[in-house]
Amino acid sequence: MDFRLTETQQSIRALAAEFVDAEIVPHIQEWDRRESVDLDIVARLGELGFLGLTIDERYGGTEVDMLSYVLVTEELGRGDSSVRGIVSVSLGLVTKTIATHGTEEQKQQWLPRLTSGHSLGCFALTEPDSGSDAGSLRTRARRDGDDWVLSGEKMFITNGTWADVALVFARTSDDGSRGITAFLVSTDTEGFEAKILHGKLGLRGQSTAALSFQDVRVPDSARIGEVGKGFGIAMAALAKGRISVAAGSVGVAQAALNAAVQYSTERTQFRGPIAGKQLVQQLLADSAVAIESARLLTWRAACMVDAGASSKELAVPSSMAKLAASEAAVRVSNDCLQVFGGYGFIDEYPVGKYLRDARVLTLYEGTSQVQKLIIGRALTGVDAM
Repeated sequence: MDFRLTETQQSIRALAAEFVDAEIVPHIQEWDRRESVDLDIVARLGELGFLGLTIDERYGGTEVDMLSYVLVTEELGRGDSSVRGIVSVSLGLVTKTIATHGTEEQKQQWLPRLTSGHSLGCFALTEPDSGSDAGSLRTRARRDGDDWVLSGEKMFITNGTWADVALVFARTSDDGSRGITAFLVSTDTEGFEAKILHGKLGLRGQSTAALSFQDVRVPDSARIGEVGKGFGIAMAALAKGRISVAAGSVGVAQAALNAAVQYSTERTQFRGPIAGKQLVQQLLADSAVAIESARLLTWRAACMVDAGASSKELAVPSSMAKLAASEAAVRVSNDCLQVFGGYGFIDEYPVGKYLRDARVLTLYEGTSQVQKLIIGRALTGVDAM
């Protein structure tokens, strides 16, 4: 594949980098400490078109390719994974799903609001008792005349307390993963409740919530796709979503390396900068190689989307990218923290935050172990899940 960026891609990348350096990086310590980004950032993301990347201009979108979207999410990850998560979930999982599977009425209702940043979306799949095994979810949707009534609980939902619309996956029959249906639920609907989760290891600046549905009534017009087809919709969204997480992971790793390189040239020990020590250079060099390898896997997966690959064809490349990039982010940020010595242990420097954020990236949208099982299944033809 030819990974030379077009002029449009270079411009989008430069715009994202400028935005990150000016409006995100100066605030990451404050946002991390108070466990919330400044929500004014959402409007700015909308103004710049970052919440409408790849979406049809008729709905307020920014018609660019998947690689351009990946370039933006990588830069946002370099700035603050919490901001990147806002975009990855609201745009990558919710807005794109509505654009692909929604009715024209649903598109008209939600897409302009989501692409502009006037509304945010959350992706309500994970539950207290079903994370990796999403097909066993218990939230129920029972038919009542022309309506559906939803009851159940969701857990670890990004944007949960900020969202205006939740893309909810609920069980409409007991037929395993074939008994799941998707619904668009306005969060101001009676019976819907969101409670923020505090005390997280990483991604402290983003809203992670527990959701409760107590006889939440929605019309059948809120259903996305056919009855019983929700699990496939969720998996298709996650296949592309993992590419966004991979790009954000590359961004985190790059931020950690940038910080370590700067610190190593400024910090003096043993009569010279520590950048002149061989073992420090080894940590930096290994990190650079790991980042570039993860970046290439991520860009390759994005280019496959642009080439029209199906969700099935994307499953392994996106899993490889997500696995390699998230694990590289942990390894790189850990090695870069080592360069800081004791100063890496306090939040005066950002490298500790990068390590904490990176660790979370190996868990959500499919753990590293799940990614390995997806890859292993493709290699052997045997499903070990």
